[in-house]
This record gives sequence, structure tokens and C-alpha cells, in this order.
Amino acid sequence: MARPTGRVLTLLELLQSGGIRTVAELADRLGVDGRTVRRYVDHLVDLDIPVEAVRGRYGGYRLAPGYRLPPLMLNDDEALAVLLGLVAGRRTGLLTATQTAGETAAAKIRRALPERLARRLDAVMESLAFTAAPGESATPETGVLLAVADAVRHRRPISIRYTTRDGRRSERTLHPYGIVTHAGRWYVTGTDPEIGQDRTFRLDRIADARALPGSFEPPAGLDPAQRVLSGLAKAAYRHEVTLRIHGTVEQIRARLPASVASVEELAPAEGTDPHAERWLHVELRAERLDWLPPVLASLDRPFVIERPDELRDLVLALADRLTASARRA
Repeated sequence: MARPTGRVLTLLELLQSGGIRTVAELADRLGVDGRTVRRYVDHLVDLDIPVEAVRGRYGGYRLAPGYRLPPLMLNDDEALAVLLGLVAGRRTGLLTATQTAGETAAAKIRRALPERLARRLDAVMESLAFTAAPGESATPETGVLLAVADAVRHRRPISIRYTTRDGRRSERTLHPYGIVTHAGRWYVTGTDPEIGQDRTFRLDRIADARALPGSFEPPAGLDPAQRVLSGLAKAAYRHEVTLRIHGTVEQIRARLPASVASVEELAPAEGTDPHAERWLHVELRAERLDWLPPVLASLDRPFVIERPDELRDLVLALADRLTASARRA
């Protein structure tokens, strides 16, 4: 039989008000008998809420000293939002807690829900599938994230111990402007005051973050997300690609977002529509080129490959395969 969760939560609220509550008092407040009160108490204990039994003439129940837990009262939409957030956070790398912590949190919420709602949510979870995140997720240490976030909020410089992609370790000083999540990874962007240059670091590669004395003032109108995306598009990779594409910025961005490529918008001639199609200069960097020919084909816009020649060969090879497939009976 499903337990009436509303009365169990009411029992928790009564116990949280402090002192010892007798079984007779609780039964009267809940409108049930003493045996049902004890069953409700067992349910709270199953949820890891430390309810203590006090024996004697004026005995009853109380919460363990120092323990406070707000009652969990979620409607269908709220419960689904919380559980979906926990599941999606684990799958996309947005949760900094360990996988076990996320799973136990979801399990506790699930146990506190009415059986009717819990069964419906179980059905949602069983039928739900997540596509792979664009890039392997990388979870930062919770202590690092909290320290960096505090420095961003209070505009304090920080010292970090950082390991680069090729394994080089160093200690840096940073004026952090903001934290950004992208493609399953966490980044902090700011300025290195020692060299006066903008820097972006992955949080999962930071081993330690400590606040330093002093404060700083971030630039006016700063957009940390755009700063990170622009930095990723200009990062050093094996291939540097330069293209000219005839179209609009919106058409190009649909296949080559800001995190992948930079688009140079040339000023339109006087009297022309600034949103009209025209030749645009596109630059990007990549470790591999094999993914780019299908993207250029999907744009369905005229383009010119300025460099590298290897990309031109890959596009011609793709064109030959498509032509052969189209002619095949």
C-alpha cells in the first residue's frame, strides 16, 4: 500500500519544530492512530532522517539534535525537473559532484515521492536516451570550482596550479572574469596580470586555486561566454583553414558556430542590404580535416578554399564519391 506522503511530511515538520512529540499528540495532529504514527516514523528512518525514540512516561519521538531538513514538497513538474537535471548533469559533465553523489541524491528524491508520481517518473527515465556529448566531459574538482567562483564574484585575483594539454605544469596568477561550460567542459576566462594577456583555462586541469590579496575591475561590457568561444576558435591546432564563403553570417554559423570558426564580416557597399548574401572570410583550426568537406557540402553555398591544399583534395574526393553514388543504378 502506498504511504500517504503528505502526512509523512507533516510529521517531519512537527518534529522539526523541536522538542519531544508524544505518540498521542502526533496521532491527534495527523488524524491517525498510534500504530500508523510508528509506521510513518519508520518511513522517515528509511529516508536516513535521524528520528530518535524517547522512552518513559513522557516519551515519544524527536529529531537528533542539530539535524535540520526542509520538507521535500514537489509537484509533478518540479520533481521531473529536478530528476532530469540530475540525470542530464551527470551525462553532460555539468555536475561537479561524483557520479555516486548524483545517483544517491536522485535516489533520495525518488524515495520521498508518492508512489504514483515515482512510477510515472520511472517510466520517463526508462524511456529517456541522451545523445553523446560533443566531446568527452571533464569534471572539475568541487573545491577548485567553488574557489574560482568566489574569486569571480568578489573580483579577487587567484593563484592556480595548471597542467597543459601536453602535460606541462605551471603556477599562474589570474584575474578571473567568469566561468563558462561548453561541450561538457568547464572553463574560466580572465587576464594574466603578469603578462597582460587574456587567458582561458580548463577547470579540470587546475589542481589547486587560492585567492590572493587585492582586487581587480573587469572590463566593461565583458561577455565571458563569447570570450571563451572566440578563444577556442583561435586555439592552436594542426591545421589552419582559410575559406571564402558566399552567403550570410547566419547561414555559415548554422554549420560553423563561433566555437569552431571566426567569420570576418566585411562592410557592405553603400546602399546594399547588410544582411544580403556576400563573400565572407572564414578561418578555423582543426586537428583533423575529414569532418570539414561534409560540413561545406551541407552549407550548399559557393566557397573557395584558400588553404590548405589537403582540404581541397578531401573535398574533391568527397565529390567523386557522391557523383559515383548518384550514377549507380
